[in-house]
Amino acid sequence: MHAFVLGGSKNIGYYAALRLLEQGTTVTFLLRRTSVFDNDEQMQSYVKQGKATLVAGDGLKLEDVRKGWEAALEAGHGTVDVVLFSIGGVPNFHLTKGFVLDPPDLCTRSLLNLFRTMPPALRSPATQPRFVVVTSRGITQHSHSTLPFALRGFYGMFLGSPHMDKLGAERILAHCMGRPWSTHTDGETKENVLPPGWQKLDGLPAEGEFKRVVIVRPALLTDGECRADEARKKGKPAYKAVAGEEEGGYTVSRRDTAHFIVEGAVKNWDQWEGKGVCLVYH
Repeated sequence: MHAFVLGGSKNIGYYAALRLLEQGTTVTFLLRRTSVFDNDEQMQSYVKQGKATLVAGDGLKLEDVRKGWEAALEAGHGTVDVVLFSIGGVPNFHLTKGFVLDPPDLCTRSLLNLFRTMPPALRSPATQPRFVVVTSRGITQHSHSTLPFALRGFYGMFLGSPHMDKLGAERILAHCMGRPWSTHTDGETKENVLPPGWQKLDGLPAEGEFKRVVIVRPALLTDGECRADEARKKGKPAYKAVAGEEEGGYTVSRRDTAHFIVEGAVKNWDQWEGKGVCLVYH
């Protein structure tokens, strides 16, 4: 199995990629700086074995993503089985604007570029990769209403900008998957995130053309350890994975999110395909 990973330099994408590599999957990374792994002994071992391919490129640049696809196809000997997209940004504080993401469309534009540059060989229903895309819980109006009251203000004040970017990504996914979108329950994207006429961009799939997608919507992320590996020994789930929304709950770690991506979504694809999955601790 071969995976193409965007957003794998750290956090969820990194932890998920390591799990895949440990299980024998080969991985192509698109990285703004391939030097990010220079001092990573574990990753360097996979690079030297030819199991990890590092491609220098920026998700915001169309041709860089195209180059990433080409490298992934070559490394996968003509096929790409899984695409993991976990690109996201951290907002910075601005005196007059509050917490803002720069650029405001980091995730949205990168995802557009990913779909627009997909090679023709991977566009037919028989050859389409499985896409796992990480967004967030609480970004649509309906999802926000399921958050604990204490988190709603926090999300609005500190995560409004990155969540608007993730909302743009969700809108693109709804288009590609052929899912209805309601500005009343889902929300309305801003033009600096998703410009008017985006559906007509060259290379973007037609509405409903890509069904092989799982959207992972983790709760407020922490840097905690992976509880799931230990919980498995005791026969108890460490977190809830719910298709749709889940009332209440506060956090989940990045490592446990990566655990679900590999041990849940990828290994049990038929169970999760076409769904948005909320992850949160019990």
